[in-house]
Amino acid sequence: MAPTGFAIPPRRRNALVAGATGLVGRALLESLVAERSVGTVTALVRRRVPALAAYAGLTQLTVDFAQWPALPEADDAYCCLGTTIKAAGSQQAFRAVDFDAVLAYARAARAAGATRFGVVSALGANPNSGVFYNRVKGEMEAAVATLGFDSVIIVRPSLLLGDRDAIGQPLRPAERWAARLTGPLGGLIPQSIRPIDARTVARALVHAMLRGEAGVWRFDSAALHKLGREG
Repeated sequence: MAPTGFAIPPRRRNALVAGATGLVGRALLESLVAERSVGTVTALVRRRVPALAAYAGLTQLTVDFAQWPALPEADDAYCCLGTTIKAAGSQQAFRAVDFDAVLAYARAARAAGATRFGVVSALGANPNSGVFYNRVKGEMEAAVATLGFDSVIIVRPSLLLGDRDAIGQPLRPAERWAARLTGPLGGLIPQSIRPIDARTVARALVHAMLRGEAGVWRFDSAALHKLGREG
């Protein structure tokens, strides 16, 4: 029995991260390794990334995203996997990443004991959308919600802002225009569609996951702006 006045600190939560090399994924790693309530952080990568060695306490695990192995035991699983139809080369190749790989990862994480799952989706995600990109994102959200996690956190950011040069990625045309407009017109753009910094998205996702509220929760950019300041 613990002595009077002695509080046993809560057990630190172990986390898995897929998609750690993108804008949100890299910012997410920074948030997780700095978070006292998080224990081990394992980045799931296709190949080892030398730049990730700078994160103290981070482990890299190379995996085949088309055929997931058994994953290390974990409490929380974060997913930042995603591409664009242009980068993927076809709608089929896009779906293989943004639906098939995400769902396979979620299943592998659940089998590894994860009870919370956080995933980066997109503004406009809707399984009934006539826009292919939005429909795939919506179908992914619906599928992940059925896998038995206690808590599912879905973030739907608008256009992302961040330093893609720092992670070796080219700036996307839409993001270039977003960056130009945000300065002079930022205050006039509704927060629900206003471009948002990837670091804000990452902080919001971690904050929502660590709250551990049961159920399926969706956060648009307006909510992410607010939650990212709190987290």
